[in-house]
Amino acid sequence: MEKIKMKTPLVEMDGDEMTRIIWKMIKDILLEPYIDLKTEYYDLGLEYRDNTEDQVTIDSAMATKKYGVAVKCATITPNAERVKEYNLKQMWKSPNGTIRAILDGTVFRAPIIVDSIKPFVKTWKKPITIARHAYGDVYKDVEYRVEEAGKAELVFTSADGKELSRQTVHDFKGSGIILGMHNVDKSIESFARACFNYALDQKQDLWFSTKDTISKKYDHTFKDIFQEIYDNEYKDKFEAAGVEYFYTLIDDVVARIIRSEGGVVWACKNYDGDVMSDMVASAFGSLAMMTSVLVSPEGNYEFEAAHGTVQRHYYQHLKGQETSTNSMATIFAWTGALRKRGELDGIDELVSFANKLEEASKKTIEDGVMTKDLAQLSEVAEKKIVNTEDFLKEVNNRLLELL
Repeated sequence: MEKIKMKTPLVEMDGDEMTRIIWKMIKDILLEPYIDLKTEYYDLGLEYRDNTEDQVTIDSAMATKKYGVAVKCATITPNAERVKEYNLKQMWKSPNGTIRAILDGTVFRAPIIVDSIKPFVKTWKKPITIARHAYGDVYKDVEYRVEEAGKAELVFTSADGKELSRQTVHDFKGSGIILGMHNVDKSIESFARACFNYALDQKQDLWFSTKDTISKKYDHTFKDIFQEIYDNEYKDKFEAAGVEYFYTLIDDVVARIIRSEGGVVWACKNYDGDVMSDMVASAFGSLAMMTSVLVSPEGNYEFEAAHGTVQRHYYQHLKGQETSTNSMATIFAWTGALRKRGELDGIDELVSFANKLEEASKKTIEDGVMTKDLAQLSEVAEKKIVNTEDFLKEVNNRLLELL
């Protein structure tokens, strides 16, 4: 077949460790033979981020604003061990956090459903989408390590220099830690509208949860903004669509979600969404079977896998050992980005290709061919466990049948 032509580039953000290896395999086996792939490439591997003082991360986010669609490989957020391992200049912030802050978007994460893999929660019959606020909280925090006795204060000074508020955080008698975090009304409003719009598009109920009984200013502001926007802009639309907006405390939603059948959009603040999306992904079968898309208020999209860099498999790979790493979420990151690029540019062939690649990927697993992690979960009678590269080749065989 003639290669599919692209009009506008995708922003391509390369990553780290085993997912970086898979990234290249996917391009070599599943994409470049069929698409005249046009990307603007950014290396978000940890070493290059360190070399550029993390400027490459900022540049990739700005490119996403320019071109509208990005696809991102999983990346390392360094801790103290990683700083030592890679001899880093400093403990760089999460690249995802940096990109999300620049785009001011909302992250929607949903499981990839395969018939032969049943959720661990028996009541779940439909996908659960986690809508994660993608700005602020601990991802843009300010931290301080206290080494002696003293008083920590929260002070707000207005733009004209007037001190408007001073509160004692804690009187330290010895060592400890301080964390300060923030959010802004504009971002919370964008988050709320994104969630309401997504729920309407999916025709699914929207559940929103915070801990406003404890955080009477910070979390309560989220609750109030959501309610005000719903009442003023979305109440009639929701009622006409036959869907519900529901607010309750996050611990109550955790209890409710386990008893539900799924089929809802669960909106969470940034850190809550980070944690709960992993829980939902694992309960549906595998962290490697979770899609993720960041949507900005301006209509920019960044697609990625919801999991990490698969460090353990990477070390095996470096030793020359065979790995059986699940590439489904990374495949779906590419298909999501290609589909959206095709939709925005009016390239039906690109949209169709993305749909068929997803179909081929699911069919491979349904046919009993899968990586080791899924073999423990699949109810297919006869299973064939394959290595990382062979799984992609099996997907390609089925893709060829669909094209």
